[in-house]
Amino acid sequence: MKRSKRLLLLLAALAVVSLGTLGLLHTEEKKEQIKVSGEIILELDSDSVQSLSWKNETEALAFHREEGWVYDGDAAFPVSEERMEELLELFRQFGVSFIIESPEDLGQYGLDDPVCTISIGTGEQSWEMKLGDYSAMDSERYISIGDGNVYLAKVDPLDSFDITLKDMIDHDKIPAFDKVERLAFSGGESYTAGYDGESTASLCAEDVYFTRREGEALPLDTSRVNGYLRAIRNLNPTDYVTYNATQEELEACGLDVPELTVTIDYTREEEDGSQVADTFRLAISRDPKELAAAKGTPGQEEDGKREEDSEEAAENITAYARIGDSPILYRISGESYTRLMAAGYDELRHLEVFPGDFADVTGLDISLDGSVYSITSERKEEEHRYYYQGDEVDVSDFQNAMSKLEAEEFTEEAPAGKEEIGLTLYLNKEQHPQVLIELYRYDGSQCLAVVDGEPLALVDRAAVVELVEAVYGIVLG
Repeated sequence: MKRSKRLLLLLAALAVVSLGTLGLLHTEEKKEQIKVSGEIILELDSDSVQSLSWKNETEALAFHREEGWVYDGDAAFPVSEERMEELLELFRQFGVSFIIESPEDLGQYGLDDPVCTISIGTGEQSWEMKLGDYSAMDSERYISIGDGNVYLAKVDPLDSFDITLKDMIDHDKIPAFDKVERLAFSGGESYTAGYDGESTASLCAEDVYFTRREGEALPLDTSRVNGYLRAIRNLNPTDYVTYNATQEELEACGLDVPELTVTIDYTREEEDGSQVADTFRLAISRDPKELAAAKGTPGQEEDGKREEDSEEAAENITAYARIGDSPILYRISGESYTRLMAAGYDELRHLEVFPGDFADVTGLDISLDGSVYSITSERKEEEHRYYYQGDEVDVSDFQNAMSKLEAEEFTEEAPAGKEEIGLTLYLNKEQHPQVLIELYRYDGSQCLAVVDGEPLALVDRAAVVELVEAVYGIVLG
């Protein structure tokens, strides 16, 4: 009897253990139901989304749609529609590579304390996507969308949503300026330059921008104007100070009365090929306190501490810009400020004493040390050949020396020193048949260039010496 009871007890214990083992195995099987998948778990038309919010490790942001997207924290914030579309594009067809069904411990996937939570609403439905740990083995991130499963996402949403409010602003755009018709400067500089592709008022055939002074059309250097326009296009303002500027903020940035305002009238081409006239305006200022310190204040000039902007290292300049009447004020680099403030006529005109094409020179009279040397030319085989006293001469050294005569400083100062060399260039241009260039000694390092009787600029004396040597190389053989 005792033996049979013992057997019954053993059989009962074995049954309990077996049932427990089966339960444990069933639980383990349930926990490890991982399936390979190419499934699309979320498919949304961006136009249907009415709200989008997210909370990452640095910021919580929420937006809703009215006529356009609106930031819940401040309706005045200019939301970038393009940026919102980029974020929503992620959910147009959101695919996963693995599904972990009915997980019991979300903590092992980092979903109990997600690095980012994204909420999406269409008005009829809503989803909450939690982003967990990054699987180094699979190179994908664990996510959940509230359906009881955990997924490995093919595309990591954190790459798109690890952003702050600053990344969502609709920055002012700078156009490409397809064809500039007019440039106008006001403030520190005050003049206007217009486009005229047919003008013959310049020695340089490439000149198309002209300003007028005392009724005379004066050319600007096309390459320098284009360089200035590139500096504006490349400004890429993104470092905003405020997106809803008050009068006090304008004054604090010096943009209530800008140092310089650039207005550009241009024509842009629409997608249908039509031409549309438009205007762009950019205002630039340095921090008012810095500017006052750089220029000095009345009564302090005698201290010798007056500091000109050109002597200030660009990295120490705090400057601001505003596009049109935009409420957004931007901080710009000292380098950009310095480049854009160089907008005067002297900064955009030709530096070359002779800006023309030497191929247009048909002859020269050179006055040097009391003698006059004449060089003639004739056109042969599509080029000019030059002659001195009937012999063909090589003028390449002379031409190279001429190209080095560039303004170091423009001046209206009359010459007082000795003439180093005088040149009369004869040109095959109807509007400019000849140009007279006189170079006078100014000091040990510079000469004064006078063109057609008008003082022009101070040039490097070494370049003048090189020019003199090139002349002697020709006339002395």
